[in-house]
Amino acid sequence: MSKEENKLSWRRLDNSAKIFPISAGKKYSTVFRLSVVLKEVVNPKILEQAVNVALEKYKSFKVRMKPGFFWYYFEENNKKPIIEKEKAYPCKYIEPKSNNNYLFKVTYFDKKINIDIFHSLTDGGSGTIFFREIIYTYLELLHPEVFDEKERQIRKIEYDTEDSYIKNYDKKAKGNASTKKAYILKGKKISLGAVSAIHEIIDLKALKEECEKQNATVTQYLSAVLIYAIYKQNYEKNISNKPIKLCIPVNLKKYFQSKTMSNFFSYITLEAEIKKDKLDTFEKILEFVKSDFKQKLTEKEIIKTMSANVKLGNNPFIKIVPLVIKKALVRLSYIEIRKYTTITFSNIGRIGIIGKYRNYIDYFLMLIAPEPVEKIKCSGCTFENNMVFTFTSILKDNSIEKEFYNFLTEKGIKIKIESNGVLNDISTKN
Repeated sequence: MSKEENKLSWRRLDNSAKIFPISAGKKYSTVFRLSVVLKEVVNPKILEQAVNVALEKYKSFKVRMKPGFFWYYFEENNKKPIIEKEKAYPCKYIEPKSNNNYLFKVTYFDKKINIDIFHSLTDGGSGTIFFREIIYTYLELLHPEVFDEKERQIRKIEYDTEDSYIKNYDKKAKGNASTKKAYILKGKKISLGAVSAIHEIIDLKALKEECEKQNATVTQYLSAVLIYAIYKQNYEKNISNKPIKLCIPVNLKKYFQSKTMSNFFSYITLEAEIKKDKLDTFEKILEFVKSDFKQKLTEKEIIKTMSANVKLGNNPFIKIVPLVIKKALVRLSYIEIRKYTTITFSNIGRIGIIGKYRNYIDYFLMLIAPEPVEKIKCSGCTFENNMVFTFTSILKDNSIEKEFYNFLTEKGIKIKIESNGVLNDISTKN
């Protein structure tokens, strides 16, 4: 448990978290979702107990957010979290007043448990740690005959809430951000605030075999397939000289020692100059992706990106601007800022589950909220032999999702499709 939490009933937001509440709203929810699909129907009363037990272990989640004069801050929340049946689209804006002021929301439906998390609270990696604790506790309460005291694994709960950005950034590092605006996906939007979620459940063994043939990692290979799908089904149909820019979040705990449950991530941006570099085949796109990864996914380059963002947040002028003015300025500029990314792909990798707990789990999902400018967002996670690649979209047309599916299945990779039914099934031939 955090020493800081023992001393204080409030804490500052980390460097990344500061921007999210200023820019967030119904159009830009900055919410991500983690889901687990179990092998039996969810018991809501047991789930509620499990959330409350897990929350006492991870008190960094037991907070509400309050506006200060210059920035928002967290303070202890003594209310009970609300657990309810899933009834809204995924990754929707979390309205604090209707959620007992919590910045996460747990819902369930049939065999699935979801947790939607506002990004100011944490990132995908740390969110997964908290979510796993809920799942472990739920299964222990549901099956006490299986998980008795002898059978239960001792899970070490050790974390802090330090701002690892401030601790690790380089004051001398120079920024490396591109000044080129990105190609923005074209197409009519789904009406009435709906969000399409399409999950492509991929045979991981077959996917890895294909990646090995191409001398590529899973993230590199799927990034190339995604850029190719955008090129074939959206970019090629529109006249543009702008690059397809793919943003890939990076877990900074792989590069720095940190036990923080606060945000600690950066990103790299692949800038595919389709016309300029004649990236008109998958093979060319894959070679570009591998090369760009090699150049950008280095500790030196990642520190540059992270440090530039920290220096911006620590700018003396920005610090002294009152929160009410910060909100107005950020919201005016936020849509313009988003025009530097075509699409995001966040792959949180393998979700490790210990011992007998695995027997009760089918697979995991991750979803990211799409936005008015970045109309599709993609995410991935792995459990056992399933790699689930998810598209969340506000576009009526699902041809990018279908192209992605067709490309992989034509390589002999088995894929099972699940969706929330907003758009037509992509696994049927036209």
